[in-house]
Amino acid sequence: MGKRGLVALKKINRGEKLLLVPPSLSSLQIQDWSSPEVGHVLKQHNVADLPLLATYLISEANLQKSSRWSNYISSLPRQPYSLLYWTRSELDRYLKASQIRLRAIERIADITGTLDDLRRRIFSKHPHLFPKEVFNLVTFRWSFGILLSRLIYLSSMDGKVALVPWADMLNHSCEVETYLNYDKSSQAVVFTTDRAYQSGEQVFISYGKKSNAELLLSYGFVPKEGTNLNDSVELPLSLKISDKCYKQKLKALKKHGLSASQCYPIQISGWPLELMAYAYLTVSPPSMSKQFEEMAAMASNESIIRKDLRYPEIEEKGLQFILDNCESSISKYSKFLKESGSMDLDITSQELQNRGVFLKQLAVDLCISEQKILHRAQYILKRRLRDMRSGELRA
Repeated sequence: MGKRGLVALKKINRGEKLLLVPPSLSSLQIQDWSSPEVGHVLKQHNVADLPLLATYLISEANLQKSSRWSNYISSLPRQPYSLLYWTRSELDRYLKASQIRLRAIERIADITGTLDDLRRRIFSKHPHLFPKEVFNLVTFRWSFGILLSRLIYLSSMDGKVALVPWADMLNHSCEVETYLNYDKSSQAVVFTTDRAYQSGEQVFISYGKKSNAELLLSYGFVPKEGTNLNDSVELPLSLKISDKCYKQKLKALKKHGLSASQCYPIQISGWPLELMAYAYLTVSPPSMSKQFEEMAAMASNESIIRKDLRYPEIEEKGLQFILDNCESSISKYSKFLKESGSMDLDITSQELQNRGVFLKQLAVDLCISEQKILHRAQYILKRRLRDMRSGELRA
């Protein structure tokens, strides 16, 4: 994580309110643009909150010391290790085993699309306010990277989001459940400690119940192995094109917003019913066509009736389907981890060598944690299938 953090100078008791930051010192109210004309144009076009904040941050950063945010902006990292800052070749090389690679590529594409939309609708019509040398893909990736790693979700203010200078420099701990929020009695953004801290200890907050992959995606770090109880791994599943009912099953999935290929999270503690429903749909024979719609609804979490999800006649096939996909993913992780030892030997620049070593270690840490979850799922699935099959033999 970052080099900055909050350290207790004296004993702090559980339940204390810390860091009272009034809304005037946050981005909750950004009507006071240092460049009023820029703000006026964006508001005229009803730009959504996130692109608006991203443009605002770039505009203020460009003004340097004449911006009211200059001290804060100068403290922000210029190139964090969020996956937004990894090159496409780095993503392909180090994260080829993890589904978070695709999430990162999609997020970068979304940022590019947002910039293209702003250029078409607004920037091209006001080039004197939005010069290309200031408002470009490099600066937008930077501003979105800052926002996605530092925006604070204020649930007590109807889910508003804001940049809260200095408060956003607290580091994350998987063992902490407290978070920043707006406190009406104090009329400020605060966080209330959920444990006591001794003098000299670092004080932590929670960035939310996120997997290691999600933390790497937005924040650029991977927690120590075994510390994140919310860790999960995305398991990719797909309908078989050779299935006689492929078109019928795909139609049912599309009706509920799903596609022929889906990813579902698996945790150490198990997997969601939606994953099991998708597996059932995939392996179900033509004779169960009347249940395709029901299975697709459950796979999308749109089923009105949450009945016990059991289809005894295809349960073994469903579990075997999940196991096959788990083992396919495990082999990808194993291959990457085996190859990782010889990576980066072809890099001659010392700077690139250091970056490559660091990124590779993040990827290795992530892959080890995700593979561990898959191994646990593999063990559970094999045991359940063994028990089912041995029961059949006894019968």
